[in-house]
Amino acid sequence: METADLIKKVRKIEIKTRGLSSNIFAGEYHSAFKGRGMAFSEVREYQLGDDIRSIDWNVTARFNTPFVKIFHEERELTVMLLIDISGSRIFGTTDKLKKDLVTELAAVLSFSAGINNDKIGVLFFSDRIEKFIPPKKGRTHILRIIRELIEFKPQSNQTDISEALRYFTNSMKKRCTAFILSDFMDIDETQTVRFEDALKIAARKHDVVALRVYDHRETELIKVGIIEMQDAETGQVSWVDTSRSSVRRQYGEWWRTMSERLNYTLMRCRVDNVSINTGEDYVKPLIRLFKQRI
Repeated sequence: METADLIKKVRKIEIKTRGLSSNIFAGEYHSAFKGRGMAFSEVREYQLGDDIRSIDWNVTARFNTPFVKIFHEERELTVMLLIDISGSRIFGTTDKLKKDLVTELAAVLSFSAGINNDKIGVLFFSDRIEKFIPPKKGRTHILRIIRELIEFKPQSNQTDISEALRYFTNSMKKRCTAFILSDFMDIDETQTVRFEDALKIAARKHDVVALRVYDHRETELIKVGIIEMQDAETGQVSWVDTSRSSVRRQYGEWWRTMSERLNYTLMRCRVDNVSINTGEDYVKPLIRLFKQRI
């Protein structure tokens, strides 16, 4: 991509997502993702309605009038985005590819973190660690993340979420908030979720949230006759007769079972999650996710 085109695209995403972060998400994000606790700030004279449990008895005795302790939230968080850049992200049948949706979601979360003075970092992964950007603050840093989201070319097209989670758990020593942005198509032939153990370990140490992106055409096969289908991750080509109701039914059952297994795994690991379709406005699902955490 030419530099001028890249800058134009980054600017377009910034204008849209920064506005959403400022006007819609900043308050919800602040409420949904708490700081590390409360820290002592100052004392002031007792006022009617103050909780008597907050009275500072030492200061009260010294001045012979009641004083209360004031605390503030230790706000600063470290936020990590674990972004799946495997081959299956290059799919979409409406006005957006899954890749485009992930880019906008990551930008919204980055600007929301920035507005709340939180650090933001990114881990790009396929079936290997493709790139790690350490957490930092600032608009320049966020714009770098958006540029990487637009133009980064992975070395591999395949997926291994376990590898990403292991690297993340080993790299981030202090507790942080992590968003996994993926279609989560990392399930084996027996429909076993391959990354459950790694997710369990990561979720014990960190606050992990899953954002699942998908396209509505992935949920079912439509009747269009015999079509050529290629696996975006392995390159394997198959011919599928979509005119057969048994084929369409089998595929639909596979999708439903996979989704159920994934949702069950996320629930078992106590990971908050939301699924977002490329053809829908992501504002409502994100706000729903934030509100369920408050």
